[in-house]
Amino acid sequence: MIKVAIVDDHKILTEGLQNLIEESGIASVVGVAHSAAECRLSLGFWKPDILLLDVGLPDISGLDFCKEIKDHFPEVKVLALTTHNEYAIVRQMLDNGASGYLIKNAMSEEVLEGIETVAKGETFLCHEIDLLMKRSPEKNIWLSDRERELLRLISEGLTNGEIADKIFLSPETIRGYRKNLLLKLGAKNTAVLVKMAVEQKLI
Repeated sequence: MIKVAIVDDHKILTEGLQNLIEESGIASVVGVAHSAAECRLSLGFWKPDILLLDVGLPDISGLDFCKEIKDHFPEVKVLALTTHNEYAIVRQMLDNGASGYLIKNAMSEEVLEGIETVAKGETFLCHEIDLLMKRSPEKNIWLSDRERELLRLISEGLTNGEIADKIFLSPETIRGYRKNLLLKLGAKNTAVLVKMAVEQKLI
């Protein structure tokens, strides 16, 4: 039987997943953690075949945590389970070693199919993500008006503090927006971000 561990801070979701997996007869849940820190403490004891990992953990990005898990426990297969369906995040997650990607509103059958497929050593993308990855990345960038405005201000060379003053938000919020833009566009740093924004006529 496939051994599964779950890392997600939504308790209702983890309970539902646990029931679904236990009742399926194909796998059993050997552990549940609600943060990366909790998972770090237990992963060595659980020894799961598959780790269902949320991308939006409260204490660390699931993208970084996926890489960390693969570095320390290369035999554990990571199956991302998330609300994020942006091309750049999926790409990054797979590049960091994930074996599959599920959207949280995926059908129960897809979740179980994902577990079985990844356990066999294959890659699994749920239907919605499979379609997304088949389209070209340029067409997948959708920015809100606020993100476009922020991108324009960043390209003018303004600091987080200056942007915050200009659009009446806290520097902390601007930092979050900036990080999100880097992720969405798959840019390594601000210079690359600005270059891509100009090339793809996003500003």
